[in-house]
Amino acid sequence: MYKIAVIPGDGTGGEVVREGLKVLEAAAQACGFRYDTTTYDFGGDRYLRTGETLPDSALEELRGFDAIYLGAIGHPDVPPGPLEVGILLRARFGLDQYINLRPVKLYPNVDCPLKDKGPEDIDFVVVRENTEGLYSGMGGVQYKGTPQEVSTQIHCTTRFGAERAIRYAFELTRKRNKMKQLHLVAKTNVLTYVHDTWWRAFCEVGDADYPEIRREYAHVDACCMWFVKNPEWFDVIVVDNMFGDIITDLGAMIQGGMGVAAGGNINPQGVSMFEPIGGSAPKYTGQNVICPMAAIAAAQMMLDVIGEEEAADRVEKAMIKALGSGKIKSLAAGRMGMSTSEVGDLVASLV
Repeated sequence: MYKIAVIPGDGTGGEVVREGLKVLEAAAQACGFRYDTTTYDFGGDRYLRTGETLPDSALEELRGFDAIYLGAIGHPDVPPGPLEVGILLRARFGLDQYINLRPVKLYPNVDCPLKDKGPEDIDFVVVRENTEGLYSGMGGVQYKGTPQEVSTQIHCTTRFGAERAIRYAFELTRKRNKMKQLHLVAKTNVLTYVHDTWWRAFCEVGDADYPEIRREYAHVDACCMWFVKNPEWFDVIVVDNMFGDIITDLGAMIQGGMGVAAGGNINPQGVSMFEPIGGSAPKYTGQNVICPMAAIAAAQMMLDVIGEEEAADRVEKAMIKALGSGKIKSLAAGRMGMSTSEVGDLVASLV
């Protein structure tokens, strides 16, 4: 019996989560496992009503679950910052979800903006360190609102944090058993302190424990270029928090857009959180037109991480069959040729 916390969140988050749970139920019936869900109302509406984002008591309660399934965070009546920091970053940091895992995979019959590139060319994974870097919150502002204003945002890197992300990436490369190649993406020629720590950890861990894994390096700007020019060069990438945030959005575009991109915030020793990468899309709320594929892919990732690998495989194959059926005309909101719930029904029927 798995315990799953569900946070539908804002905007269309609840609509896509509903379809992901529909597919999860089909997988559970097919593979014979049981689960129980508890729904939480964290998001913009609660914040506007109570001023709360993610209270200490809730964070402690979430530790008792096997996984967290998140819809979306972002409310049109809440300015950027409070919800993202108070819910997303608080969960990632408080639950030590130190890996942000982003598969970048182009499925058949999904439009790709890259000329002459197909599913055989775009199938890699980005391992983004998720609790350090510029996101750690170190820094501040002095003399705010004056001509002498000074602001700092400190890039905090620890050897411990870099090394555990690197080890996770090496293990994933070994498990994938594809190209057996791991790229470190950084900016060692400019960020000579923090990325030297990453570089030395990458080399030392690889030499000592993963001699069979081929190691490659790319500056982050070159990586962006090669994502577009030669995505087939990549197998697994390990990257710091800030650069990882940037390159994974580019990765989402080359795999067909936010309609199919999913991610996991992973604590290998604790509770992990899974979500579609696209935002809350509030202008589409209640219209039943948003694509739920990314939320279904997030549920697929959740199944894989909690150990239900057969169920995860069935869900991914069902997604591929649904996308290949020709019934889904586009992943763009309002242009799918099917409603949100109809896409969920289709995938669930194929699990």
